[in-house]
Amino acid sequence: MSDGKVWFITGASRGFGRIWTEAALKRGDKVIATARNPAVLEPLVNTYGKSVLPLALDVTDRAAAFEAVAQGRNAFGRLDIVLNNAGYGQLGAVEELSAAEARAQIETNLLGALWVTQAALPILREQKSGHILAVSSIGGVTAFPTFGMYHASKWGLEGLMDALSQEVAGFGIKVTLIEPGGYATDFADPSSLRSSQPIPVYTPIKEHLFAAFGPESMGDPKATSEAIFNVVDAAEPPLRILLGATVFPMVRKVYEERLAVWDKWASVSAEAQGT
Repeated sequence: MSDGKVWFITGASRGFGRIWTEAALKRGDKVIATARNPAVLEPLVNTYGKSVLPLALDVTDRAAAFEAVAQGRNAFGRLDIVLNNAGYGQLGAVEELSAAEARAQIETNLLGALWVTQAALPILREQKSGHILAVSSIGGVTAFPTFGMYHASKWGLEGLMDALSQEVAGFGIKVTLIEPGGYATDFADPSSLRSSQPIPVYTPIKEHLFAAFGPESMGDPKATSEAIFNVVDAAEPPLRILLGATVFPMVRKVYEERLAVWDKWASVSAEAQGT
């Protein structure tokens, strides 16, 4: 049961952002919903009225992030949940990536979350409460070929939010990384998944990867809302939450393999200590 929380959600126009925005409003919460083009959020205003505040926000603009957070707080009097969801996937082998593509991926997926979080923290510290969530991915825990820059952004987000959780725990602020597996959102659409200039030798690797993650393996994104509510309503929410039935076995295998390699090379590691 909701206690009337106030959410600030980035990337609320589509995908998980739109689903979670609508779900929060439906259960009686209030949402500051941001998007590059807030006009696409007007149907939510028509349905939920003053419970939703649509705002224009490009998360790569630090000043705009501070302005939007302040505007949202002023409208509803407080912030309870800050959900850093805005982002996209950059497809391309490491050799294929341009400087502009690499910078844009980090600017949106990592620095965008940083700017919004920085804008919200003074408010949450003053309240002595609040919950910051960031949408990472199974790609923030493991890696797949031809998604290297996307992984760099999500692994960076994981480290940023892990450190943040330790910094703000004493202020009553919670932090959670959301780590979804594959879902039937628009992530793979041309408008979301951006492809670098291809080098033909990498084409078979891409084709093999996409064949392995076909539509039949994708989860229903609408099924994630209840999991998100369980997290934000918990007295002691987790730092990390995996979404999807297939991701935990995958992550377990990854960490078992890492531990096995570290253990195999433990004597070499110990010798590197010196005295």
